[in-house]
Amino acid sequence: MKPGRAAIEALLAGRQADPFSLLGAHAGPGGTFARTLIPGADTAEAHDLKGRSLGLLPRTDPRGLFEGIIAGQPQPLKYRAKSAGAQWWVTDPYSFGPVLGPVDDYLMAEGSHRRLYDKMGAQEIEHQGAHGVHFAVWAPNAQRVSVVGDFNDWDGRRHQMRRRADTGVWEIFVPDLAEGRIYKFEIIGADGSLLPLKGDPFAFQSELRPKTGSLTTAPASHAWGDGAHRAHWAGVDPRRQPISIYEVHAGSWQRNAHGWYMSWDELADKLIPYAVEMSFTHIQFLPVSEHPYDPSWGYQTTGLYAPSSRFGPPEGFARFVDGAHRAGLGVLVDWVPAHFPTDPHGLIRFDGTALYEHDDPRQGLHPDWNTAIYNFGRREVVSFLVNNALFWAERYHVDGLRVDAVASMLYRDYSRKEGEWIPNAQGGRENWEAVEFLRAMNRAVYGAHPGFFTVAEESTSWPGVTRPAHDGGLGFGFKWNMGFMHDTLRYMARDPVHRRHHHNDITFGLLYAFSENFVLPLSHDEVVHGKGSLLTKMAGDDWQKFANLRAYYTLMWGYPGKKLLFMGQEFAQRREWDQDRSLDWELLNAPSHAGVQALVRDLNRTYRATPALHARDCEGEGFAWAVVDDSANSVFAWTRHAPGAAPVLVVANLTPVPRGDYRVPVPVSGRWRELINSDAQAYGGSGVGNLGVVETKDNILTLTLPPLATILLEHQN
Repeated sequence: MKPGRAAIEALLAGRQADPFSLLGAHAGPGGTFARTLIPGADTAEAHDLKGRSLGLLPRTDPRGLFEGIIAGQPQPLKYRAKSAGAQWWVTDPYSFGPVLGPVDDYLMAEGSHRRLYDKMGAQEIEHQGAHGVHFAVWAPNAQRVSVVGDFNDWDGRRHQMRRRADTGVWEIFVPDLAEGRIYKFEIIGADGSLLPLKGDPFAFQSELRPKTGSLTTAPASHAWGDGAHRAHWAGVDPRRQPISIYEVHAGSWQRNAHGWYMSWDELADKLIPYAVEMSFTHIQFLPVSEHPYDPSWGYQTTGLYAPSSRFGPPEGFARFVDGAHRAGLGVLVDWVPAHFPTDPHGLIRFDGTALYEHDDPRQGLHPDWNTAIYNFGRREVVSFLVNNALFWAERYHVDGLRVDAVASMLYRDYSRKEGEWIPNAQGGRENWEAVEFLRAMNRAVYGAHPGFFTVAEESTSWPGVTRPAHDGGLGFGFKWNMGFMHDTLRYMARDPVHRRHHHNDITFGLLYAFSENFVLPLSHDEVVHGKGSLLTKMAGDDWQKFANLRAYYTLMWGYPGKKLLFMGQEFAQRREWDQDRSLDWELLNAPSHAGVQALVRDLNRTYRATPALHARDCEGEGFAWAVVDDSANSVFAWTRHAPGAAPVLVVANLTPVPRGDYRVPVPVSGRWRELINSDAQAYGGSGVGNLGVVETKDNILTLTLPPLATILLEHQN
């Protein structure tokens, strides 16, 4: 049936909800009827994909509408358009069938699709004999969605998309496109208003800020060579492996010769060898996904599926991860499902409604960051996020995710006053939808990627953060031990004369050290916003600050739990971290800073080589107090253990007074060899020590304790 004039006018105005019913090739009583819209053309001749002419279509509207009977059956078509002596070819997207199928519809509607990143966004594919890009976007409440870009003059009439009614997904296959084309989605909302152009939620690459367009990309083609690394981690229990993490902001670790961001390849050339030399086991990046605002450090992301263009194309990140793996390093990335920014090109009111977020600000607005909160009660939103976690493991081989701001997801009243939040159905403050999302995410990544692990930044006492999801926990592999960080830094900031009154700042954490699988974090959060560097947090004059810092690091590496240190703190950066500049690497010309760096390197090497220091990091059997109550001298001593391994004694003297003939009970008699002395001259210390070896008498070691120092000794059989 010939459409009414109103339908044609809606098509030409870019407001036709079902353009595929009007455009393309359709069987009719008089043969195959074709209709196409080619603005600017005077004539349009239809051809099949092999170039055979099927007939000239009359122009029926000067705005570029052509229609008429053509030869042959309905099939994919291309047109030779002419105007003013010029000619060009246009392959008709409306003559192609859909790419998504009923199985996709079923799984999407159910929220159980685990390969959305192979279906949504912009996928370069072959379809019905043509090469092009398939676009798909979820906008269930939109009246019309078009893909617009540099390939169609940003004209929303040209590529109006097909709506899949069962899922609210809109799709179109655009022939003859390849990688590197800029695009966005033009959406008419449920109320008929034209929305700001939207970036693709599944974009694999975006323009460099301040531009906000999405980019088509070629299919992933990196030839991975990290099989041995991945096989190793798939075959071990990470709780019983040495894990020492170097946390890095990719934009300010170092800058290039022009003072600008290094590319991923430049970072690989310098950062990977450095981390290997320092004997860290993992590099953890602050969020690498696309974000519009530099000072957010990536924590306000608008492109969860796109490595930031600040550091070059996405393939560069794949090469970095592969290079790290080949060198024996794992790569973790910060992941931010707790909130998203309200930039108009982003997810906010994506189809004119609160789609990804809650409509009510008491649930949908994050009070700390003035950002939006994902609606974890929508299965499509949960699916979007779970697929993103899987995407980083699948596409970029990352070894794990550190999940930001978990506490803000778990509690409906997080950072809110009375009356500013909505209780759950039981009247409580728990966000059970977020709990189920976190469990679903952890089940998905652990089930699909052996060796992958997740780490929760969770600052409350929510029970079972690292208990398996099937056992009622959240299912994380590890949790940041925020209590350790707060208590111990508070202690180290005190003048040593007062430390005797705050002995429990060190001992208290051992009461719960094995309640979860902990990472001990000295992260970026501790060295920004006026907090100063770790060195400036230490008590005393400059010499004492360095001695305190060395003692603190050695205590931490002897303390149960995996380790995390933010970049720059391994050489005692003096200035507070600033994301706009490189670290102060010139400090390494000073022996005191070089000494701290040498200590951290040796601590990592010792930690990795000594099973007693890592193999029972998360289990109580790996720890025993030797001296717990000597508050008068601010001395702490404990032993670390692992089955079949020599025990290690950790002794910290956190006053500037050397202590001779200090007696420490040990579980095994014999010779104990000094592994680390933070007061060694090689590290910038005074050189007080025990000459390398001490022997027991009646299971007692009589030690010389250096001032403001921690020593590690290992039993020798």
